[in-house]
Amino acid sequence: MTDVTITVRGDHERRVAAEQAVVTLRVAVEGPDRADVVARLEALATPLTDDLAARQGTDGLVEWSSDRMSVWSERPWGDGHRLAPVHHASVELTATFDDPVAVAAWVTAVAEREGVEIQTVGWRLTPGTRAAVERDVASEAVGVAVDRATAYAAALGRGTVTPLEVADVGLLSTPGEPEGGPGARMMRAAFTADTEASPQLRLQPDDIVVSAAVEARFTAR
Repeated sequence: MTDVTITVRGDHERRVAAEQAVVTLRVAVEGPDRADVVARLEALATPLTDDLAARQGTDGLVEWSSDRMSVWSERPWGDGHRLAPVHHASVELTATFDDPVAVAAWVTAVAEREGVEIQTVGWRLTPGTRAAVERDVASEAVGVAVDRATAYAAALGRGTVTPLEVADVGLLSTPGEPEGGPGARMMRAAFTADTEASPQLRLQPDDIVVSAAVEARFTAR
């Protein structure tokens, strides 16, 4: 009996509770005097960085970082004429928390400060959890592919299924491709998360969806 080639796709996903919140904020000032703008920015940003440094490792703060200060100038137009220069200065800070209560309290407090704009509140898994979940989900996706191939083979009256190739979606070789092609490639889990906070800064995250999809080719006899 001639062997039959079966090509299938396997998908799997898992919903996992978010573990960390990553807050990005910007402190910005502007004015007609460059030196005054820089001084005002330092006066606004220094208490924030001092507070984060004091919280490091406590109050749910995992880590934080600050970009270098950016200073620039522009001359806006008004009534067809260039107006006096306006100077701008800004700095961005990022803080990662693993306690939803702590991050909510901190965001509420700093959002009320002069010159502070909360830009994003993103949610994620820790690297260790993400890697472990992605491995498990990828394995489950392969299992789904095997089950589908086995079901197809049984419907055709074939009892033995042998794997030939497993690949990321879109990377499976075409039938008849010479040896040395992209066969037997590793699976890759597609990690996705909704990291957009609502305008009201409701800091209760949705679960993070971790998913994997693979394509596989089998022979059935």
